[in-house]
Amino acid sequence: MLHHLSSSSCFPSTAQSLLLLPRSTANLRVLLTMSHDASSSSSSSRPLHGAAAVAVPSLGADETAATADEAFRRHTSPGLRRGGGGGVAVVWFRNDLRVLDNEALVRAWAAAEAVLPVYCVDPRIFAGVTHRFGFPKTGALRAQFLIECLEDLKQNLQKRGLNLLVRHGKPEDILPAIAKAVRAHTVYAHQETCSEEILVERLVHRGLEQVVIPQGPGGASNQNKPLNPKLQLIWGTTMYHVDDLLFPVSNLPDVYTQFRKAVESKSSVQNCCKLPPLLGPAPSSGLDELGGWGSIPTLESLGLSVTKSEKGMHFLGGESAALGRVHEYFWKKDQLKVYKETRNGMLGPDYSTKFSPWLASGSLSPRYICEEVKRYEKQRVANDSTYWVLFELIWRDYFRFLSVKYGSSIFHLGGPRKVVSKWSQDQVLFESWRNGRTGYPLIDANMKELLATGFMSNRGRQIVCSFLVRDMAIDWRMGAEWFETCLLDYDPASNYGNWTYGAGVGNDPREDRYFSIPKQAKTYDPDGEYVAYWLPELQSLPKERRNFPGASYIKQIIPLKFDGGHQKKDQQFNRQRKPNNIYRRQK
Repeated sequence: MLHHLSSSSCFPSTAQSLLLLPRSTANLRVLLTMSHDASSSSSSSRPLHGAAAVAVPSLGADETAATADEAFRRHTSPGLRRGGGGGVAVVWFRNDLRVLDNEALVRAWAAAEAVLPVYCVDPRIFAGVTHRFGFPKTGALRAQFLIECLEDLKQNLQKRGLNLLVRHGKPEDILPAIAKAVRAHTVYAHQETCSEEILVERLVHRGLEQVVIPQGPGGASNQNKPLNPKLQLIWGTTMYHVDDLLFPVSNLPDVYTQFRKAVESKSSVQNCCKLPPLLGPAPSSGLDELGGWGSIPTLESLGLSVTKSEKGMHFLGGESAALGRVHEYFWKKDQLKVYKETRNGMLGPDYSTKFSPWLASGSLSPRYICEEVKRYEKQRVANDSTYWVLFELIWRDYFRFLSVKYGSSIFHLGGPRKVVSKWSQDQVLFESWRNGRTGYPLIDANMKELLATGFMSNRGRQIVCSFLVRDMAIDWRMGAEWFETCLLDYDPASNYGNWTYGAGVGNDPREDRYFSIPKQAKTYDPDGEYVAYWLPELQSLPKERRNFPGASYIKQIIPLKFDGGHQKKDQQFNRQRKPNNIYRRQK
């Protein structure tokens, strides 16, 4: 059952325990908000080598708005009619900060006379800490991205006759009070799969059970019968719907390839749900009692601050930006046709789709991406690259379904397979990795990019994960929790699913490999462009020395367990046919 919450969850068993103060929050806040030196830049002509950060998408405001309007036009059906339900329905937004292909929103519209969208600024998310190691749960960069997502969501709802009610506090306290004030019969929300989110769903459900709404004129049910608002959870986070799988999630294959072949051959991706031209009206009463619509938080109000990096990529939050990025990458720049060839790059905005921050926040629907891929294949070209985008989306689905099958074990030290291993929690080693001060340029450049932008390439994630768990033998959960803090595209299923794979404790025992740093550097950064971009002190070195600077760079903190001189051991360790699969990109 999708609501199951294992009693052995590694997350706290009560909401209150999520509010424990971090051991070194002040230092971490400084680390998360520091800007990086951009006084020198590479002589390369690549766009990222200029002084200014590159906006993703790079479209102007007018073009972004026009692109979003066109996408909405194609997914709007003027003939849609409400289902005849009365009363008020609340839509609880969480990790689904979009209007297009938001089934919870459309279902609420169809089932009620009025709709009230709500977002709760949960202190456990914005001011809490990670479970075991006390890092900030949401770093300043992701918080800013989410604020931009909320601002855009509010605007898109207003264009369609609604608004966004914003309240600061726990959903289990806020939603029952809202339901009572506006006399709502149902709270609609998209279903989550990991333990912290499921716990909140349970608490909201219990809170709504305590609300009794006497029905009068305009009520949604028998006017003489009191009403208890219900929580209606809807599956809407994956490309393939859970109901369209050939097997119950409890029988999900433990090998990705088996899962992929099954869904590709026997399942189909549902179309995006159509929107009515208008989603309103909002409730006519009860809002004054609630104190009005409220305001979207600022970083300052959350106790955060960030200095935008002058290097790397700057992702713009919001559904409009997400739709703009799809248009830019697929149609304007025509990059989709070469995606498979470029996806292992590390420098620049267009080596990969960069969809993952919007997928993680729910500002972009995976079904929408699928529809756009199919449209591109009909109008331009269908090749390995167009297929590979869907291949990666299926990986994202797979991790989401695995989080249902294996529950809290994806957060445990031994992972789903309960592997018994000895791990170190050496703070000096970990902080050298976290701060990009290991003495290995490829590791350090990737970690500095993460700090500056909240993003890291798929290739980079594989490399730094392998280095932490294989060469340093550090507890993989420290790396996973640091990614939880920093990544713009953090979502628990993908993040912890990927880290369990990288640490060799995932559900598939074949995913247990090592990435040789020298080999990776020679293959994916042969001229040292990437490391010289993020480590300006290496720019004066000859290209062939940038990844192997010797005494020209800081001392290596540890020796590698497998280097270029251990090729036979390296090959023996790497028995997987597909070396790309250790840490799957989320787009």
